[in-house]
Amino acid sequence: MAVLTHTSARRRRKIGDNALAYAFLAAALVCFALFSWWPMLRGIMLSFQQDNLVTDPIWVGLDNYERVFDDPLFLTAWWNTLKFTGLALVFGYLVPFALAILLNELRHFKGYFRLAVYLPVMLPPIVSVLLWQYFYDPGAGLFNTVLSGLHLPTSAWTQDADTAMISLVLVSTWANMGSATIIYLAGLQNIPGELYEAAEIDGASLWQRLRYVTFPQMRFLLLVMLLLQVIATMQVFIEPYQLTGTTTPSTITVMILVYRYAFVVNQDFGLAAAMSVLLFIVLALFSAVYLRLTRGQEDT
Repeated sequence: MAVLTHTSARRRRKIGDNALAYAFLAAALVCFALFSWWPMLRGIMLSFQQDNLVTDPIWVGLDNYERVFDDPLFLTAWWNTLKFTGLALVFGYLVPFALAILLNELRHFKGYFRLAVYLPVMLPPIVSVLLWQYFYDPGAGLFNTVLSGLHLPTSAWTQDADTAMISLVLVSTWANMGSATIIYLAGLQNIPGELYEAAEIDGASLWQRLRYVTFPQMRFLLLVMLLLQVIATMQVFIEPYQLTGTTTPSTITVMILVYRYAFVVNQDFGLAAAMSVLLFIVLALFSAVYLRLTRGQEDT
């Protein structure tokens, strides 16, 4: 009898634990459904409608997609987005990793330098952009003031088609590299110190230690961060919107074009949704191919 009572109590306790777990899972699923999945489905449905949020939406089928493809700025926006992503990978992907390696090698004032690197992430994005807008001011901006003091030629920065895109990339890199640096630093600190000691005993140089110890141990993290970097930079909006506006051809990105469709030129949220769906498809295909190509890299 005592055994049955103990078994019954254990079963009730197990059911209670599972019920609590399912309750937490249900809450998470509800949040995802309301704030992620439903807006996604609503956006896809909206892409087949003409809707200005004032009159009743009109079903137009694939007309929105045809209009998007016929827009002269369509290819320009995609080319600018890819250019921004490529430049951001050069700076925003490599610079944080190099900073993480440097911070990992420091012996003094580690906390101070980590705070200094992470500080820009703590600022609201628009504040960072406004700060750099002052730096880039072609008149009394900080950069041109310094160049003038050194008797060097000044630049129009964001107003010059040749320098506008790289100027945006520098802002984005400075504002976001803190998070990536901290993640890389955490990965570096998880590498067993015995591996570096063995490499030093074998007479490995700094580059050889990086090549044969650091990179292999960090490979999976680097692959994940590369994917996240591409997804994030393909959706760039704040920097070009604030620094160059929505009409500068050299910095019109996909998200700027979405904004133009919805609020500036067409005021058609269905058209904006169609462009957003195309971006989603491109990122989903890229992610699928990337994950397929890199599958199993963490085990090699």
